[in-house]
Amino acid sequence: MLSDRQAPIAAVATASGKGAIGVVRASGSGLLPLAKALLNPVGTPHAPREPQPRQATLVQLHDEQHQPIDQVLLLWFPAPHSYTGEDVIELQGHGGPWVLQRLLHALMVRAQALGLPMRLARPGEFTERAYLNHKLDLTQAEAIADLIDASTEQAARSAARALTSGLGHAVHGLRDALIHLRMWVEASLDFPEEEIDFLAQSQAQAKQHDLHEQLVALLRQARQGLLLREGLRLVILGQPNAGKSSLLNALSGHERAIVTDVPGTTRDVLQESLSFKGVPVHLIDTAGLRQHAGDVVEQIGMDRTWAQVDQADAIVWLRDASRAKDPESQREDQRIAQQLQQRLTHNIPLLEVWNKVDAAPGFQAPQGLCISAKTALGLEALIDAVLQTVGWEAALQEGVFMARERHVQALTAVQQHVGQAGDQLKSTPLMLELVAEELRQAQQALDGITGEFTADDLLGEIFSGFCIGK
Repeated sequence: MLSDRQAPIAAVATASGKGAIGVVRASGSGLLPLAKALLNPVGTPHAPREPQPRQATLVQLHDEQHQPIDQVLLLWFPAPHSYTGEDVIELQGHGGPWVLQRLLHALMVRAQALGLPMRLARPGEFTERAYLNHKLDLTQAEAIADLIDASTEQAARSAARALTSGLGHAVHGLRDALIHLRMWVEASLDFPEEEIDFLAQSQAQAKQHDLHEQLVALLRQARQGLLLREGLRLVILGQPNAGKSSLLNALSGHERAIVTDVPGTTRDVLQESLSFKGVPVHLIDTAGLRQHAGDVVEQIGMDRTWAQVDQADAIVWLRDASRAKDPESQREDQRIAQQLQQRLTHNIPLLEVWNKVDAAPGFQAPQGLCISAKTALGLEALIDAVLQTVGWEAALQEGVFMARERHVQALTAVQQHVGQAGDQLKSTPLMLELVAEELRQAQQALDGITGEFTADDLLGEIFSGFCIGK
């Protein structure tokens, strides 16, 4: 009796909708009889054909009533030389939804007739099997999903880098160095009576320092990769008529929001996804903030503005340079400043930006940037300031690989354990047991990144985010 993870699986591997070509994929152990049955339908007059590994063979497939479904290319990948490490069959046919579903059904009917308990694949199950069969580590499996989901060129290149020689490669190098250091520490613990100073011979403190420096550099890159993967949630707020919607339109390059001279035109949240020099940005325009709302709808809009502030990665506070000396505008800005101070308790970056400088000759900003959304003055400087304030380092982008929040958290934990091990190595008296324990926990956190040590519930969470057929 095959377990659920051993049972053959099948799915349509291409995206839903119409296309010139579609792929149906099956994976499992013992699929050679199925490949032969697909190549040699019942009643074919010619001699039986044998599937050739990694070679395409043209075949006409029929349903149970012997009605033709489609003429397809069949590819046979015997284990372990396949994506999943199992036997894999791929049928490449015409990409209509009906055709692909009929091909999938015919594949499963043939499998059942041969006694193969084939079932439909779950989301991400092909890649999960590739991981379980050691064809990929966990960072590479995640990089595949990130490559599929990439929304900018820089994000796609970083995901491809993570797939080939990115985070996993760096983690394996760190792991080897960490194991080497642990070996000398454990030797000192196991053979205290020997007249050998294992720690001195191994230069343990120097090795710990090098390891810590490598972790610092890797963590910087991982944070860059996380920003590329998740994107930046940038909220624009300010008084009514400060030019928030004009700024949204100017940055997005088209008339996304309605712009008028009437205060309170924007009543709800508007979102536009774009790219700041390769970094995905979710730009959010909000209803204007003032003390007294004109009606209940405007009040709801202001409440939603503050709700967006609570979810922001960074905030642009847009102020009107043409009204900088207006007492009422100054009072409203003071109220906004007080509310921001109360709400921004978790260090959300805040950029103060003065708009409409084209309508305020000679204006000198007390602090912050000066722009004109109408004339595009200062927009490039604003983009650079936003990226800088969230920690984007353009100089690192050629080496950046895609990363996830769990990678950053794990590397942070590794860095802390290695740092504490270094502190223990310098302490008097030297407590080698504590050094060994810190290094052991560091390796355990590091192994969680690539999957050498990973809980099953985490695997389920990771692979459930994939599309079906991948």
